[in-house]
Amino acid sequence: MSDDKEMNTEPRRRKGVWSSIAYFAGVAALVVGVYVITGNGAEPESAPAAVAVAVEESTTTTVVAVEVEASSDVEVPSFVSGEEPIADAAEKILPSVVHIQTETGLGSGVVYDSSGLIITAAHVVEGQDTVQIRFSDGEQVEGTVVGAVPGVDIAVIQVDKDDLVPAVFNTSKPRVGQLAIAVGSPWGLESTVTAGIISAVDQTNCDFDKCFSQLQTDAAINPGNSGGALVDRNGEVIGINVSIRTESGANDGVGFAVPSDIVVAHAESIVNGTLLDTAYLGVRGEPAQGDRAGALIIEVTPGTAADDAGVEVDDVVIWFAGVEVFGINDLAAQVRTHRPGETVEMTLIRDGVEMTFDVTLGVFPDEASP
Repeated sequence: MSDDKEMNTEPRRRKGVWSSIAYFAGVAALVVGVYVITGNGAEPESAPAAVAVAVEESTTTTVVAVEVEASSDVEVPSFVSGEEPIADAAEKILPSVVHIQTETGLGSGVVYDSSGLIITAAHVVEGQDTVQIRFSDGEQVEGTVVGAVPGVDIAVIQVDKDDLVPAVFNTSKPRVGQLAIAVGSPWGLESTVTAGIISAVDQTNCDFDKCFSQLQTDAAINPGNSGGALVDRNGEVIGINVSIRTESGANDGVGFAVPSDIVVAHAESIVNGTLLDTAYLGVRGEPAQGDRAGALIIEVTPGTAADDAGVEVDDVVIWFAGVEVFGINDLAAQVRTHRPGETVEMTLIRDGVEMTFDVTLGVFPDEASP
């Protein structure tokens, strides 16, 4: 895409329900500062709110062990791996999830490599050179921020330890409806596990006039979960939790995670010191108003990937790289999931006729915006 303004031409989808998006780096003690991004840009919705925590006293339970003489008539219950997939997944991932404390708040992270690399969300460590890391066994160490890519909300931290338990990152695309388990430190409550499903894949999530393709889940995610793991039933990381859409300022069942393939690609680029270029298509557009939803092209920049492929004004893009497109924001988000030089298939409608083009994406120019 060629101009920030093109993405303001399409209102947020389901705006009546998803009026705001909350980012959750700021959890300090019991005072929570949640930044809210509205359809018009990023503004704090309100001052940080104090959260009252009610503690219910529990009664003491006495457990009596009864010795039972074994016989062929007595069936002794036993735990079989697989009967509790959430428990199995949690047991596998918990040693790899860390608690992060900064000068401004709290967040979560995931061990990426046994040599001391930890992945988190970029907004968790924004403005920080060092952070405090607490592991699942209670050990605390200082971590150094290696680098961050705010454009995809991924950062890498280095700690001086070489005996960490790295998580397994599954870079395959998950299925809608599959089990999704969020692990992190919501409200500063570390080692917290919540479960739900993958509500959508390739979901367009827009903020600051930029759109991204992310995983959507209804697993409970709250402030402090940012940078933590979203895992499958095998305890493998399928995404890094970064944001929620909410009317209440807390979990409303619509959370978002950066998919693991994007996480790994950018984490490797940070570690290697070679940040990835953003792909560029070279069009401006708006939502199609005809019989078929899509991205109506209103401008093609000469000499760009779209121009070279033969895209024309008034074309309506309906598929991009195998993902259905319902508007210009969807197209922008999908372009961002690819790298310059990749050749992808794009399907559009021109004068009522469906056509398919191969497009070799270019490099995002400094003066443009996808």
